[in-house]
Amino acid sequence: MVRRHSSLAGTAFASVVLSLVALCSAVLFLGCGGSDGDDDLSHMLQQLQGHEFVDLTHAFGPGIPHWPGFPEERRELLYWYDDQPPGPGALGTGFFAEQFTHVGQWGTHVDPPAHFVEGLRTVDQIPLQEMILPLVVIDVTRQVEANADYTLRMDDVRAWESRHGKVPKGAFVAMRTGWSSRWPDPVAMANRDASGVAHYPGWSREVLTYLYEERGITASGHETTDTDPGLATSRDDYSLEAYILGLNHYQIELLANLDAVPESGALVVVSFPKPAGGSGFPARVFAILP
Repeated sequence: MVRRHSSLAGTAFASVVLSLVALCSAVLFLGCGGSDGDDDLSHMLQQLQGHEFVDLTHAFGPGIPHWPGFPEERRELLYWYDDQPPGPGALGTGFFAEQFTHVGQWGTHVDPPAHFVEGLRTVDQIPLQEMILPLVVIDVTRQVEANADYTLRMDDVRAWESRHGKVPKGAFVAMRTGWSSRWPDPVAMANRDASGVAHYPGWSREVLTYLYEERGITASGHETTDTDPGLATSRDDYSLEAYILGLNHYQIELLANLDAVPESGALVVVSFPKPAGGSGFPARVFAILP
């Protein structure tokens, strides 16, 4: 069961973290390292460390679910500690080092705007301010259990707002469907019928338009391999992903453990490497609970 938290507690928690971010920025900008600033930062860090952290990221490796047009991940052992199995590596011994070859959209990953739209932001152009955000989780697990083709509806968003208030500006909105329980089985994730048509849930244009254009959210994410539902992607229709990225926002796909975070009040930290001009990359995403 997900714990419920009062909106007051969530607001106070968010204020602590945002104050920490602001204070860090001020210290860096002013170039000061005075004891007062150090004490404040240490106190805030102690407060954060007293909260529960939840990893929203799948571990990745060869054979995981992925878009069928992408090749499999390959790993090569370059160095091993000694000459005992599985070593020596291709280049020798003395330490452990591997070479990883995979597409950017691998495992839990970030899709930057440039993934679909030439000229928009690449991975390295997403600012740090967009990597720590209020987390909103819209849970439609029961609806998906009854209908694998379910798409998120405005009724679901209105129900969330009736319980928690308006979706906050700048939030990261995650659609919880329970689909990550199928990980890492590619067949179960795709859920194809005898005709090869995939059946998995997705977003709707109405909801995305509301969240991005009316509520002003920063990013969104989901447990499935795609923004668009399986019925659409089986027709090569990725118009909903194109819509999000076309607004110059990023998204995260293949999230995990959304059942372990509350609908409201948590913060999400979305981190990923910084490949110059990158089209996407595996991400490490985690929530800090109030």
